[in-house]
Amino acid sequence: MFTIVQRRKTYFLISGIIIGAGILAMIVSTITTGSPFHVGIDFRSGTRFEIVFEEPTTENAIRQVFSEFDINNPSVVSYEGTGEQNAWQIRTEFVNPEQAQAIENALVNEIGPLDTQKTLVQSVSPAVGGEVRQAAVVAIGVAAVIILVYIMAAFRQVPNPFRYGACAVAAMLHDILVIFGFIAIAGMFFGWEVDALFLTAVLTVAGFSLQDTIVVFDRIRENVSRRPLEDYEMLVNRSILETIHRSLATQLSAMFVLVAILLFGGESIRSFIGVLFVGIFSGTYSSIFTAIPLLVSWEKGEIPFLKTAAAR
Repeated sequence: MFTIVQRRKTYFLISGIIIGAGILAMIVSTITTGSPFHVGIDFRSGTRFEIVFEEPTTENAIRQVFSEFDINNPSVVSYEGTGEQNAWQIRTEFVNPEQAQAIENALVNEIGPLDTQKTLVQSVSPAVGGEVRQAAVVAIGVAAVIILVYIMAAFRQVPNPFRYGACAVAAMLHDILVIFGFIAIAGMFFGWEVDALFLTAVLTVAGFSLQDTIVVFDRIRENVSRRPLEDYEMLVNRSILETIHRSLATQLSAMFVLVAILLFGGESIRSFIGVLFVGIFSGTYSSIFTAIPLLVSWEKGEIPFLKTAAAR
């Protein structure tokens, strides 16, 4: 029989390297920009102008208009490349609706007409940005508690059901750390932001990871009752091999769709799809190579601060 859980220390090392690289990227980003991520205005105060001119213009011309309103360091990004372009995104500190309208009028008067159908101005006040950040943390915390309680109840017929719930939550946190590291790296190189869509992706990945993990846990529960005398490590390995085809089929189906959207979808959802792609890959990996090996290590008393676990 092909062994998987016997190589668990290797999987733990791989996860540690990936998460460590992400944490390093967040530290570097914090040192260079003051924040571990490029934070969108959904999570901080600010105003985003998405403007499309009827005629191409330059970044310097746009910056000149904003400087007239004492906004001296806006983030100005072209959707189409460098040089003279039509479509631009400008991010500034928070400006009220009257100021935003005055800026739009100045852009029209000093640069040229805007395509009003494609122009968007979005503002988030400091209070709202703080509330969104707090809600995001609470949502993840509540999800972790609900997952733990649910799995403990669902697996109450097996010994130590708390361990199953704790390992599922650990796998979920593993995936969240992976995508946090990914968005930090993508923010440094591609300017991808943490926004409301990112939070949606995080919660989606958490659900996907949990679903995959429970499928394998459920097979372990069945095999524990069917093969009570079998070595626990071998029983878990058997359970993984019996369910791995289902996990891989689900992952590949989802990732094929995400690749198509990533290649042919719009720029506005590219970071969202990219995070989902990495998160779903990580979710499948963690359900097989993190949650299950962690459960085996716990059962065999290999975790230093959880030595009370009895080996089967």
